[in-house]
Amino acid sequence: MTTLMIQGTTSDAGKTTVVAALCRWLARQGVSVAPFKPQNMALNSAVTVDGGEIGRSTALQALACGLEPHSDMNPVLLKPQSDCGAQVILRGKVHGNMDALDYHAYKAEAMASVMDAWRALSARYDVIIAEGAGSPAEINLRTNDIANMGFAEAADCPVLLVGDIDKGGVFAQLVGTLELISDSERARTQGFIINRFRGDIGLLEPGLDWLAERTGKPVTGVLPYLHGLVIDAEDSVGTSGASEAGALNVIVPVLPRISNHNDFDPLRLHPGVNLQFIGPDQPIPPADLILLPGSKSTRHDLQWLKAQGWPQAIRKHLRYGGKVFAICGGFQMLGTEVQDPDGLEGEAGNTEGLGLLNMTTRMVAGKQLKNVTGTLTIGPDKTGFTGYEMHNGVTTGPALASPMAVLDGNPDGAISEDGLVAGTYVHGIFDQPEACTAILHWAGLGTDTELAGEAVNYQHHRQQQLDRMADLVEDHLDTDWLRNLLGLGKQTTNADDRTKRRSG
Repeated sequence: MTTLMIQGTTSDAGKTTVVAALCRWLARQGVSVAPFKPQNMALNSAVTVDGGEIGRSTALQALACGLEPHSDMNPVLLKPQSDCGAQVILRGKVHGNMDALDYHAYKAEAMASVMDAWRALSARYDVIIAEGAGSPAEINLRTNDIANMGFAEAADCPVLLVGDIDKGGVFAQLVGTLELISDSERARTQGFIINRFRGDIGLLEPGLDWLAERTGKPVTGVLPYLHGLVIDAEDSVGTSGASEAGALNVIVPVLPRISNHNDFDPLRLHPGVNLQFIGPDQPIPPADLILLPGSKSTRHDLQWLKAQGWPQAIRKHLRYGGKVFAICGGFQMLGTEVQDPDGLEGEAGNTEGLGLLNMTTRMVAGKQLKNVTGTLTIGPDKTGFTGYEMHNGVTTGPALASPMAVLDGNPDGAISEDGLVAGTYVHGIFDQPEACTAILHWAGLGTDTELAGEAVNYQHHRQQQLDRMADLVEDHLDTDWLRNLLGLGKQTTNADDRTKRRSG
């Protein structure tokens, strides 16, 4: 078994995409490979095959390997609930809530879960591609580190360092990172990958030669900027996609603790949808559909919505015949009250809801984590779909007598009597084109337009994007060098990998 760790000079240097690309590249060659992220901090997460929860980006990397996501792949997941506190999930299960200082002290114990998960994964696969978090050179976080070099040292694995040239200063990033880590960590750093390059590679060559001479470490490749890449994000909210004239205008408030906003990625790709994420203090524009996303702290984000003027905007929107669709925490907000007597998501107490559906939600211990199959009650065809539930809270009330969907024979969500407001607990409901089309027709995208049936098969889209990323590895990295590092031997190919660094 071999483990290779990909670390980055900064957050968003491209570690996630590089790991996914390497996983798909290896899987296409028949290598038994799995992803691993020791510690992740993210509000986008996925349900695993063993009934746990891991970061959404690691689940994407599992897909790249052709695997079902497993809790061993991301043994520590931190889901922020405030600026200084997070829910701690160990090997897929909720361990508890901790503030930053308490968790910093707890990391030495969390390391045991990390190494147990890594050993379990290593027993099942020949190659592990591990992903770091943030930067290994964050001096204030190096004590008891489990996310970057702390894990690499414990696992005794080589490291490749990724730098993002698109932001500028990539040589300072790479050299500075090496200067700030220990001698042993510097020795295990085997080389560099420069990510998101655009331009004339000839202008970059002198810098690549200088970097190799200055550090004694090779640049294993220069990955070009991938235009139009839409893939599951670890946590950042992506920009909206382009749409055609006559599109359905859809807006989403960017809640402070927005969760699984990747639910809306299929809408970003739909030519019949103009999707806009509305941040704090931005004007709330007119729209055909308002989407309320999931939330890690429903009551806190509900108060934020009120402070930003969303309740008034929603009432006006509904008076003019607009539609509101909500998922998970957003669905809970539609009711008359959200109760958290035990302070499971923050300070204990109750918060008045938006009052759009006659129901209440009470936060209770024990998170719902499961993959589901269902049919929509929206539309005449009882459209089928798959997705997953991931929430605290039990919702009750008369509104549930008119469900939005049926899951394995059980009602889910609700639709208002006037048909303008609907909500569900199911994430991933837009991923299937039939379900996406049915909901958009309900929202007002006319069935007689050329754009009506253009919903994207997002699962197919994910596979295409992963193949795109693997092609970059094949075309722009020194794959013979990588296979040698992984102990796999030389790849059978006609390409001269030694020239790839100079073909970016």
